[in-house]
Amino acid sequence: MKSDIQIAQEAELRPIQEIAARVGLAPDEIVPYGHSKAKIPLDIAKAKGGAEGRLVLVTGINPTAAGEGKSTVSVGLADALSLRNRNPVLCLREPSLGPVFGIKGGAAGGGYAQVVPMEEINLHFTGDFHAITSAHSLLSAVLDNHLYRPNTLEIDPTQITWPRAVDMNDRALRKVVVGLGGRTGGVPREDGFVITAASEIMAIFCLADGIEDLKARLDRIIIGYTKSGAPIRAGGLGVSGAMATLLKDAVNPNLVQTLGGTPALVHGGPFANIAHGCNSLSATRVGLSLGDVVVTEAGFGADLGAEKFFDIKCRFGGLKPEAAVIVATVRALKMNGGVGKNDLGPENVDAVRKGFANLRGHVENVRKFGVPPVVALNKFATDSDAEMQVVLEGCRELGVTAVVADPWGGGGEGCLDLADAVWEVLEGGEADFRPLYPDQMGLVEKIETVAREIYGAEGVDVDPKAAKEIAALEAAGLREAPVCIAKTQYSFSDDATLLGRPTGFRITVREVTPSAGAGFVVAKTGSIMTMPGLGAAPSAMKVDIHDGVVTGLF
Repeated sequence: MKSDIQIAQEAELRPIQEIAARVGLAPDEIVPYGHSKAKIPLDIAKAKGGAEGRLVLVTGINPTAAGEGKSTVSVGLADALSLRNRNPVLCLREPSLGPVFGIKGGAAGGGYAQVVPMEEINLHFTGDFHAITSAHSLLSAVLDNHLYRPNTLEIDPTQITWPRAVDMNDRALRKVVVGLGGRTGGVPREDGFVITAASEIMAIFCLADGIEDLKARLDRIIIGYTKSGAPIRAGGLGVSGAMATLLKDAVNPNLVQTLGGTPALVHGGPFANIAHGCNSLSATRVGLSLGDVVVTEAGFGADLGAEKFFDIKCRFGGLKPEAAVIVATVRALKMNGGVGKNDLGPENVDAVRKGFANLRGHVENVRKFGVPPVVALNKFATDSDAEMQVVLEGCRELGVTAVVADPWGGGGEGCLDLADAVWEVLEGGEADFRPLYPDQMGLVEKIETVAREIYGAEGVDVDPKAAKEIAALEAAGLREAPVCIAKTQYSFSDDATLLGRPTGFRITVREVTPSAGAGFVVAKTGSIMTMPGLGAAPSAMKVDIHDGVVTGLF
């Protein structure tokens, strides 16, 4: 069996100008990055605006070590819609080097449903992540320089909320001390790093509408507080123009292609467990203006990525999704039914039936936003007919369309039934999108609403420290902001070991931090961290290059 990278490297890529032409872009309306990648300038994209396409979200059940293939299904669905002559555009996030060299893998799909050039997308791509990291680092450097001389903003070094960032899983950087080295070494203080995907710059990058809006959002970042508790914003440091300059090329969406030749916009990359988990709003808008159907993906399960897509991205962007595809696998449902990773091969209908509760929860949750769901049962070779029938029959009882899809082995051809089911939902016109909560609701009430309605929690416990932080944020004018809840992706709860559809649990909020430039606040629950670590045998140990050819990358 060929690996993902072998399949991708053997593919014959079309010139990027040909892909651009499929969505009405002339050669002089794109900025090529080599032969198979390009940037679409935002001014060109806005000038092309007209009738908007239809928006389809791809989400999933809670992820497991068995794999679900959400990005692979997204690519397969887009290619299938293309085979049906629906003029689709695929919108995905860019991969972070942390997961690429850690254990999760990339974000380019797999098998015969990939975006290509796969190895370039998974590695440096067009440099967007580096630009975001550099802009974040510039603000960090200027902040510490201001503390050193002359601190006219009267920032309290013990109340700084702005961390540092790097795009790598580096657990040793979670908590650090900076400013050592004597009189010229700066002001000693505790600090820490977040992974770039969790940076507020990433969130701003993915929600901004052009350079001027980007600069205004950068100015609104809360970097810390004075000793009296007054918030200090980044605008006081006077470097939003320089930060925006570092991001001037990165803000333009990236155009690539699928193995089936479908145009794909791969842009922005916030994680969904610790950030808002969606590709850039600008890329989605470009896709909607150029294509008839946009297929986009939100990270992890519907309790994380989809909730944030609906409550944050759609709220800010005025988007109206018309359908949602929920990806599930027999293997993952077995794990949610109590089967260990090493025992997934043998048929176990009872475990599938028990684990189906997880899928049922996500179907019910998506419907709460007024968006009709379709279930895609992503087929693996070990799935038995009896196991698949349990899932299909369970979905029929829920009144939701469910189809078997095979994007890994069949590409677009393996997702034609899924494309037809999604199109039927779009043509049915059942969608009546609405966010879960109103702007006017307080921050605690918003957290409680998500925890109760989406996670199924009995309630929320807010630590005293977090309660003070919420009060300070509401006093700073963020009461009407949406909440971005940082939570384990493996469970509806904040305990990664509670699989299936747990009940009788409570959510613990231990810290609440501002993302004022992005326009939301982040509530950290359980033991979630914003800097992941590497495993005992990182995927980086398998990656190599021979005669210019990358190997070992999935």
